[in-house]
Amino acid sequence: MNQSRGQAKALDKLVETYHKQTGVRVTVDSPGPTNFPAKLQAKSQSGDMPDVYSTLTLPEMIPYYKAGWAMNLQPKLTGDWKDNFSPIALDLTTLKAGTVNGLDAGIYSAHWEIQTMGLMLNTKTFESAGIDPKAPPATTAAWIEQLKKVSGKTGNGAFLMAASLADRFLLSHASNWLTDAEIDATLAGKASWKADGWRKGLQLLADLRDAGVIVNKALPGGDGDNPTVEKGFFNVQDTPAIFDASVAIGVARATAPDFTDYVSMGIPKAADGMRKPRVYGGVGKGACINPKGKNVDAAVKFVQWLTEPEQAKVFVDMVGLIPANPKVTAADLPSQVAGFASLVNAIEITPSPLNTDARTALVSGVQSLVLKEKTVDQVLDDLETAQKRTK
Repeated sequence: MNQSRGQAKALDKLVETYHKQTGVRVTVDSPGPTNFPAKLQAKSQSGDMPDVYSTLTLPEMIPYYKAGWAMNLQPKLTGDWKDNFSPIALDLTTLKAGTVNGLDAGIYSAHWEIQTMGLMLNTKTFESAGIDPKAPPATTAAWIEQLKKVSGKTGNGAFLMAASLADRFLLSHASNWLTDAEIDATLAGKASWKADGWRKGLQLLADLRDAGVIVNKALPGGDGDNPTVEKGFFNVQDTPAIFDASVAIGVARATAPDFTDYVSMGIPKAADGMRKPRVYGGVGKGACINPKGKNVDAAVKFVQWLTEPEQAKVFVDMVGLIPANPKVTAADLPSQVAGFASLVNAIEITPSPLNTDARTALVSGVQSLVLKEKTVDQVLDDLETAQKRTK
């Protein structure tokens, strides 16, 4: 069962190829990103889990892992199959001992995609403002000056981000001052959100607000906030720059295939940053194998085949993703994903997930921050309180 609407056509093509090569027929059910979580949950509750299914984020998958619905693939990744994954892909998928109470260390999913998060820029809009979008600004201050020029052309701002991505934005920018270990300690509830690195990280949103470059002077929130942002960028094309993930390119190819005039890049570094900035990222689309299914061995062989270089290239060509297979090189990638792909070696390694209450407080807080209803310190206070409440 496939979650990604953007990868549905590529999967359909690949299963046809697999059938021709092996005689094995694979049936793909693609309910789409909105319906997938509920359908997967219903299947687990009825004991009718599919042989292979898309994996979501670790917090979302923990219940399925604990219930025994995902095979620990680590013992199978010691031979040739291991070569289909870059070291960072394996590192990101390895659940370390003690990370999740009640769950053994291991690798519970196999991924053909890595995702990073950063900025996407409409090249024509930036060029019309006299800015070369392919020459990244040196600092966040220079970036804001560029956005002010673009805003002067649009009259309605130049940058937008879904409130639901606030944690990714903050974790990326705060890395100018915090190490991965310090970030992970905060996520694990062992360090304070009131550290100066978090304050400076969140201040960037206030700076964007004060510069008047946020589209409509507000961050979209609620269910579907990121699709709303992506629609403005890809479909309507009235939003010059957005913060998003590389996986959005696959969505764009499915919903706005004719729009290709954009590039990607990371958030520029802070002028007073103490460290080389990293990015929020991780593995993208991949699969779990149901060890209690009726076709376990066949399911393992199919997923192994999906991660081989030839199939990875199909995903790159049709979806525009960043491949987890290191045998697909940068020269094979489309130009739109090149900036995102350049960030792979700067992905933060922070095993601890952000707890739900803290994330909810942050998502709500950044909306209030942009509306000038709360200060940076008040948002961090709310984060701290939410994190302690759930310890």
